[in-house]
Amino acid sequence: MAENGTILVVGGGISGTTVALEAAEVGRDVVIVEKNPYLGGRVAQLNKYFPKLCPPTCGLEIQFQRIKKNPRVTFYTLTEVESISGGPGNFEVTLKESPRFVNERCTACGKCGEDCDMEIPNEFNFGMNKRKAAYLPNEMAMPMRYVVDQSVLGTPTQKKLEAACTYGALDFSMKPRTFTLKVGAVVWATGWNPYEASRMENLGFGRVPNVITNMMMERLASPGGPTGGKIVRPSDGQEVNSIAFVQCAGSRDENHLTYCSYICCLASMKQLTYIREKNPEAKATVFYIDLRSPGRYEDFYKKVKEDGNVTWLKGKVAKVEAGANGNVRVTAEDAVKGTLVTEEFEMVVLATGMEPSTAKSKVPGSAKYDDNRFLLPGDIIPAGVAKKPVDVMGSGQVSTAAALKAVQMTAGGGE
Repeated sequence: MAENGTILVVGGGISGTTVALEAAEVGRDVVIVEKNPYLGGRVAQLNKYFPKLCPPTCGLEIQFQRIKKNPRVTFYTLTEVESISGGPGNFEVTLKESPRFVNERCTACGKCGEDCDMEIPNEFNFGMNKRKAAYLPNEMAMPMRYVVDQSVLGTPTQKKLEAACTYGALDFSMKPRTFTLKVGAVVWATGWNPYEASRMENLGFGRVPNVITNMMMERLASPGGPTGGKIVRPSDGQEVNSIAFVQCAGSRDENHLTYCSYICCLASMKQLTYIREKNPEAKATVFYIDLRSPGRYEDFYKKVKEDGNVTWLKGKVAKVEAGANGNVRVTAEDAVKGTLVTEEFEMVVLATGMEPSTAKSKVPGSAKYDDNRFLLPGDIIPAGVAKKPVDVMGSGQVSTAAALKAVQMTAGGGE
């Protein structure tokens, strides 16, 4: 019999919020903890997502409204798990919350950001631009509250920000705090990280200008991204007329990620539509090993495949180098003809794979993993990409199943 009916969900992305809401709506109290200063996870960084190809607002806004209206859901941002002890029905979890330096009085008026004279790399845009050290995490942040970077502490900027805020929302006395929760079930929904493209030295990321990753492309295409939705070269801001997509960048490779990351082919097909919508004259080449469009997405693949401005070349890319005038030179095997092909493009997009966050940030305690570092079912319940590579729709399905498991684990501990 469970001693505690409360469920802890670690991770506040689309998976974590789905688990929380499904469990709360059948009567469980749920606590979400998220290491970022906002809920929404990777989906918040996308320009559009499947299956409807709508912007993140169309899905996350519904989740956020459901959370706001459900008194059974509590969440903490800037919070990470330090330790887990006990077992199903009776876990004790120690959490550490980092200071936001902004309290609940914040109205997101933006005055502190306007008066802030310090800048920091914009991690939300993968470092493609900078943002003020007092910032709103993104245009649909949940909570809709500013954050002040700790680099401001003790500087003249701190006094400027205090003077700028007329609501008393800035609190530089905030300190990290550690607290403990007792819960009946723990669901791990910490999502994924883009595989580090710099590890693949032959593909030029970080060394060759105008080589970006697929997630960077999402931010370039987004109206809230570093270019306001214009797909331009990072080196000179030039509109892109020729572009290459390199598939399986790190996936299905015994030296990197041995598995198929599931979403990469569809992500590139989706991004082809971004290019063609914004610049109908642009031409693209897709270098691939195999193409995957699971289930209901086969029609979308057929539609993209019919685009006469897109060339599909089956073959492994051997080398990516700097070309002339800021262009990028790609050398690849043409597996059909058995020859090498070399061509220059204005920009190259690497379809980097999904690496579970558990590859770098292990679950405290005795959790077990498969050979690819995805979390195996056990006392800690995995959800979303913490369990396996899935798209947004698949993540919802996996997370609903995780919620059911958590509800069963806490049976007897709820109301």
